[in-house]
Amino acid sequence: MEHKLQLYNSMTRRQEKFIPLNPPFAGMYVCGPTVYSDSHLGHARPFITFDILYRWLMHLGYRVRYVRNITDVGHLENEESGSGEDRIARRARQEQLEPMEVVQKYMNSFHENMNQLNTLPPSVEPRATGHIIEQQEMIRKLIRNGYAYEADGSVYFDVLKYNEKYKYGKLSGRILDELMSNSRDNLEGGEEKRNPFDFALWKKASPEHIMKWSSEWSEGYPGWHLECSAMSIKYLGEEFDIHGGGMDLKFPHHECEIAQSAAALGHESVRYWIHNNMITISGRKMARSLGNFITLDQLFSGNHPLLSQAYSPMTIRFFILQAHYRSTLDFSDEALKAAETGLSKLFAAAIRVQLLKPSASSTADVESLRTRCNDAMNDDLSTPLVIAALFDAARIVNTVAEGRESLNSCDLDILKSLFDTFLTSILGLVPAEKSGEGIEAPLIEMIIAMRQEAKEQKDWKRADAIRDRLASLGVKLKDRRDGADWEKE
Repeated sequence: MEHKLQLYNSMTRRQEKFIPLNPPFAGMYVCGPTVYSDSHLGHARPFITFDILYRWLMHLGYRVRYVRNITDVGHLENEESGSGEDRIARRARQEQLEPMEVVQKYMNSFHENMNQLNTLPPSVEPRATGHIIEQQEMIRKLIRNGYAYEADGSVYFDVLKYNEKYKYGKLSGRILDELMSNSRDNLEGGEEKRNPFDFALWKKASPEHIMKWSSEWSEGYPGWHLECSAMSIKYLGEEFDIHGGGMDLKFPHHECEIAQSAAALGHESVRYWIHNNMITISGRKMARSLGNFITLDQLFSGNHPLLSQAYSPMTIRFFILQAHYRSTLDFSDEALKAAETGLSKLFAAAIRVQLLKPSASSTADVESLRTRCNDAMNDDLSTPLVIAALFDAARIVNTVAEGRESLNSCDLDILKSLFDTFLTSILGLVPAEKSGEGIEAPLIEMIIAMRQEAKEQKDWKRADAIRDRLASLGVKLKDRRDGADWEKE
């Protein structure tokens, strides 16, 4: 398959042509959520980013296996040192629930939010607790290969041994000598480890620890990093095309994944590492650990001190896509209002273009808009440039509707497909629940007036097309003699 898709590879630090291992198949693994609390705006960005990549790859004709995991064990409070309490176990204790109740509660919430944001479900969504056997087998392989060691029932990855043959820190740019000098011996497990920066593959559980499994080393649980190596290999093979996630996962999570996979297999698994940047508030990363986050449900309800109103899921999606996925995106109420206004204009144009009549000739150039959209998507998913082209398309729709420009039937079809393909199918922007959201009442009234005009001219085909289009957007018409009443379903 020949195409021009270029993706920025975080490993090589340059943009590269995407050449999958086994076209037309493409494999993509994305780090999913640790399900111990409600999803916030910062969580939405990676899943929208990789939803866009998933949609674009399928648009290009690839058969994509998209694997996105659920972390339901092993993610400890201190990510870098691998110390502290399991986040899910802690929440279970706080809410007086069983750990799997916590998992189910917040997994359900996550799925609901992803559905509201119109992200496509992954092909496979494995859970860490469902793959304990695979993780244990990978630990055995690492021990046999000399890259892991047992200490008092726990098993650790030997970073120095790994670094003799490979390079630890190549993705994140962390230098091992600096890690060694900055490490503290008083970290949890420090007395067991050969080196304080070695990370856990298996942790021996304390007697009061609830989430634990049997193994030849101890009653315990797997380390956080191990699950992604084991599950990505299981579902995508020992070598696969794309691994994605937020840039905050580069170290330690992805760095440890690389080390585990290479030490177990003798080679690295991932060909393209793709990372999205963060959402910030006043220049600081939005994070649960910093306490400066806004949940998606708060955004959708407007129930937060920083919000002046509720915002639709599509406004949030549009807000995120207005910035390139590798750039930082700063949150503000004003920015969300501007996104809402801009999206309303695009939705209005997407409806209005369906009502235009072709002329004998064209005075507007729409072919270049389609080229711009394709080129932007192939240029490392440059969604801001796609949006800019769609605004130019909206301007043409309005000028044609006002009689200041014209389009022949071929160009009009191109313009219609531009909105269908890029606004709806690729960017995934649709009026939420097809409820007419984002369509202002005056615009609906104008469209109904245009339908009445078509009826008076006995252009029944056009009148029916307008009615059907409105119905598809959740606007129901009830005809009367001099017009029509309407309501949102």
